[in-house]
Amino acid sequence: MNALIPSAWAQASGPSSTSGQIAPLLMMVVFIAIFYFLLIRPQQKKAKDHQAMVAKLSVGDEVVTSGGILGRVTDVGDTFVTLEIADSVRIKVQKAQVTSLMPKGTLKSA
Repeated sequence: MNALIPSAWAQASGPSSTSGQIAPLLMMVVFIAIFYFLLIRPQQKKAKDHQAMVAKLSVGDEVVTSGGILGRVTDVGDTFVTLEIADSVRIKVQKAQVTSLMPKGTLKSA
């Protein structure tokens, strides 16, 4: 049985170079930088723009909520906004649920 399976002998490793050790680390840094610039940074910018838009909400603005409800702002509180979605029909939604600000007159044409 020994004749069929040759013995395995460990080979002595050659001299290791420092560039061989730095390459994987450099590759990880490159991947993290790409990940940051393509995913994290744009998402932070989008969140910052949304917070600025929500902070500037005022009475009379026409907005769309994350649920797709189009309405006119009638009251702005600290955390909630009152929207008029039809004549004498008002609802309260969280400010964070307001996704976009529409041009004036959009509600009349809808």
